[in-house]
Amino acid sequence: MCGFAGFLDPNLKLHPEQGIAICARMSKSLRHRGPDDEGVWNDSDAGYGVGHQRLSVIDLTGAGHQPMVSENGRFVIAYNGEVYNFREIKQELEVKGITFRGHSDTEVILEGCAAWGVEYLLNRLNGMFAFSIWDRESRSLTLARDRMGIKPLYYGRHDTTYLFGSELKALAAYPGWEPSINREAVAALLERGYIPAPLSIYEGIHTLRPVHFVTLRAGSTPQMTCYWKLDDVIAGGLERRGLVRESDALEELASRLRTAVGRRMIADVPLGAFLSGGIDSSLVVALMQEQSTQPVKTFSIGFEESAFNEAQFAKQVANHLGTEHTELYVSARQALDVVPKLPAMYDEPFGDSSQIPTHLVSALAREQVTVALSGDGGDECFAGYNHYFVAENLGRKLERVPRGIRRALAAIAPLIGQSGLGRKREDTYARKTVRGGYDRWQRVEGMLRAEGFAELYQFTLCHWHNARAVAGLEEPGADNPFALARPHGSRLDRMQQTDLALYLPDDILTKVDRASMAVSLEARVPLLDHEVVEYAWQLPPDFKVRGNVRKWALRQILYRHVPRELIERPKRGFAVPVGHWITGPLREWAEDLLAEKSLQEGGIVDATAVRTRWTEHLNGKADWTSSLWDVLMFEAWRRETGISG
Repeated sequence: MCGFAGFLDPNLKLHPEQGIAICARMSKSLRHRGPDDEGVWNDSDAGYGVGHQRLSVIDLTGAGHQPMVSENGRFVIAYNGEVYNFREIKQELEVKGITFRGHSDTEVILEGCAAWGVEYLLNRLNGMFAFSIWDRESRSLTLARDRMGIKPLYYGRHDTTYLFGSELKALAAYPGWEPSINREAVAALLERGYIPAPLSIYEGIHTLRPVHFVTLRAGSTPQMTCYWKLDDVIAGGLERRGLVRESDALEELASRLRTAVGRRMIADVPLGAFLSGGIDSSLVVALMQEQSTQPVKTFSIGFEESAFNEAQFAKQVANHLGTEHTELYVSARQALDVVPKLPAMYDEPFGDSSQIPTHLVSALAREQVTVALSGDGGDECFAGYNHYFVAENLGRKLERVPRGIRRALAAIAPLIGQSGLGRKREDTYARKTVRGGYDRWQRVEGMLRAEGFAELYQFTLCHWHNARAVAGLEEPGADNPFALARPHGSRLDRMQQTDLALYLPDDILTKVDRASMAVSLEARVPLLDHEVVEYAWQLPPDFKVRGNVRKWALRQILYRHVPRELIERPKRGFAVPVGHWITGPLREWAEDLLAEKSLQEGGIVDATAVRTRWTEHLNGKADWTSSLWDVLMFEAWRRETGISG
């Protein structure tokens, strides 16, 4: 895995040494993404420069050095990622008479673009990637990102200069960088705990959406192209549902999963896997072990707080599969030591607290391997999340309640929470109806007021129901960054589509990328092979949910390798007790960031609203863990960068 960054502005008229120095400065900020090699390429006449940091995984020789120039001298690439079918594409290009200097996937992408054009090549690639291609002849720059959004890429303008890079810190290293905070991004962060593409925390800087490429030319409007439409994949999959017998469908799914895992085991460096003991990671490890001639290296972490510890489940699965397992039990102090590092690690505020254990297990794995496979994507593709069932069940029930009665109930729901009445029922009902720490009765109020199922689902995920107001914005906004353009299928289908398009790339995959790359570890996600994703949408609904059994199809395949009794238990996320920490060992840190004077000086979030929730959280009146953690991550990031509103 790697990192790259650069600029484009023909008006700069830089001396070659100046351009090289700027490229080096930008790329060196990404050294954690690629400590093995570095390089720069600069065209002073065109005002273009790019720098690259390399983590060597395929072709460890100098032939994989980047930036790389095509055989015909026209194209220059800087690339981050892995393409798993590059050998087949390479053979086709060799038939066309193209000669290769090494055996890296970088060179295959470069020559493929030169031979076929960017869009045709992108449709051929199977993998995770982000890259820049500079066309020296047309003086155009193309930036591209993989289908699922596994690898990151940002771009935007600074005055007249286009900037781009794998992380925002590389753009911030450009001379004269004076960013301003994007309040729309802050509102999105407060609402969901992450910032959805194409927003970024900075005004004028965009996150390139997954499955898109953009072409930049000086003096021209950026040209955006989507090369693989998830909407079409879903619509086509729904049309083909039920056309295959159950046994045949399971075999086809098993075959695609086995192939996806096998592809991701190709590396010229040590390789292993994360193992939590859950369905997704256990299946990935089982399919790895099935295709390996030696024990697979697996890694898990546990917590001394027993309520958050799942290490024993991972160990049982590892023992059964015969892996070489390493586990680390983490104390609260070790976990807390990660918190001050988060603003720099994530570059923009990020509110998913599972960032902490993800970083810890990545650091553990990096002690032995350079590449680790993970089970991310299984919940989104095969319907594993609890909130899918909560929202669907609630939606069916509320449909039978007249709108007037729903509004009346919505009016009294907050009063129930404030009075403390129904506290026991909150534990048995309201607590089960929402995801994450939140004042559950206020969220129930939002659900009761919802106009339609899409709005109801939004409330099941919401941290701050009035996020725009807390971020100092007018109500309502012109566009909802979390809305689907073309929802398809059943309620379950639409919820999965929402998470696959938004939550997966902008929360889950962002978390995994930053946590792993912070320690120079490459994380691969076989369940998000696009051929697996495409087939998942062709499966009938009862392949995902059968009765009360979630991810039914994945379970059936896993049971071929692991006994049921090692797997069957209630689903638990990769959680840490941040709600307890911010009232205990992290309280001084939290009090400092949430102090009224500090919030007012920051000039972004509503200090009164935040202080009210902080007080209620401290005195036990409400559990505002998720919403407060979002604010804490924003304020910690703001203080780290020194940027105010």
